[in-house]
Amino acid sequence: MEEKEIEKLLKKAQKPQEDALKLHPYYEGKIEIVSKVPVRNGKDFAIWYTPGVAAPCKAIKENKDLVYEHTSKGNTIAVISDGTRILGLGDIGPWAGLPVMEGKALIFKHLGGVDAVPICLNEKDPDKFIEIVKALEPAFGGINLEDIAKPKCFYILDRLRKEMDIPVWHDDQQGTAAVTVAGMINAAKITGRDFKKLKIVMLGTGAAGLATLRLLVLAGVDPGNIILVDRHGIVYKDREDLKDKFPYNYDLVIKTNREDRRGGMDEAFEGMDAFIGYSKPGPGVVTKKHIQSMAKDPIVFPCANPVPEIWPWEAKEAGAKVVATGRSDFPNQVNNSLGFPGIFRGTLDVRAKTITDEMCLAATYELAKVAEDKGLREDYIIPSMDEWEVYPREAVAVAMKAIEQGVARKVYSREELYRIAEEKIKRARDMTYLHMEKFIKPMPEGV
Repeated sequence: MEEKEIEKLLKKAQKPQEDALKLHPYYEGKIEIVSKVPVRNGKDFAIWYTPGVAAPCKAIKENKDLVYEHTSKGNTIAVISDGTRILGLGDIGPWAGLPVMEGKALIFKHLGGVDAVPICLNEKDPDKFIEIVKALEPAFGGINLEDIAKPKCFYILDRLRKEMDIPVWHDDQQGTAAVTVAGMINAAKITGRDFKKLKIVMLGTGAAGLATLRLLVLAGVDPGNIILVDRHGIVYKDREDLKDKFPYNYDLVIKTNREDRRGGMDEAFEGMDAFIGYSKPGPGVVTKKHIQSMAKDPIVFPCANPVPEIWPWEAKEAGAKVVATGRSDFPNQVNNSLGFPGIFRGTLDVRAKTITDEMCLAATYELAKVAEDKGLREDYIIPSMDEWEVYPREAVAVAMKAIEQGVARKVYSREELYRIAEEKIKRARDMTYLHMEKFIKPMPEGV
């Protein structure tokens, strides 16, 4: 590729960040609270507030489950972070993490019809963090943990799932994994490979990487054909630090790397079918040499944010057949935004007690099927966020699996679930478009 073309691509890749610096202060944040009930005049507050509100309060006191009928709890979740691992930027703190949580809330609403409240806690102690989150349970129908450093992210998730009566998940784990595996299923088809026999090198052993490993194995990939690489090199079962480094994933990690490879990146990539990266931002973390050493027509998923481990055009020049990143400005965006809105929509619609890996895998298969239905190509292995019909289909798949597993509090037919999800998602999108016509400031010129 010529130098001028590369400069043009680099400039294009930088533009979203440049625009973001202009638009965030222009709009003073991304979300606001809007009433969902009519207020014809001041007298209506007697219904929505005192004295009328006392009646639903007393009803809920007698039967706590009625809180779902009388309030917004059933469609409201909290997006909670301590700011210790924000979008690959690291421990930048809860204040700096708030724009990300607001963005997540915006996506939840627009794509999933889910009301999400961004909460950044100035608390790094995991036990104190857990107690704060538990205390929020009366107000929310679910908890979306976000951008929490490992290993405490595993500890926090494990305890909250056991100790709360509402679904709790860590989006960087299950959400990212669901979308990544969907993309890999279709990439295997494009390259003529058997998904379950893929030989995969994975760079990065944080929350996203380890959850993706877990879901790949649940989907049928042989863990012995997967090689993990961390900052110390290839992970092998006799490495002295494994039990300390992977206290929550040790039993699975030691099943990887059947060949017992040793060494670093060069040794890890040799002859592999596919690469998945959730490591430090690039570019240059993975090189053309690494891609060239892989099997013919390799699958390359450099998904580090905000910059992939290797630029897509470099991977293509090195021989990659299918390339996916975590960014929306390149083809094949493998990003958790394709997962969490629909997964939570389905979870909330049946008031599921938890979000199991099997529910996430159901979303994975539906995501892959949506793209396959439309026709797979090298530059289209997974739907884009613009294809809004993805989300009700995903929600139905998740809800049906929750019902099947016995974790749903409400049971509906497939047709009923689709209608419920479609109505809520369409309403949220229509509200945004209506607000754009009447209340939201137009974008400034040049954006």
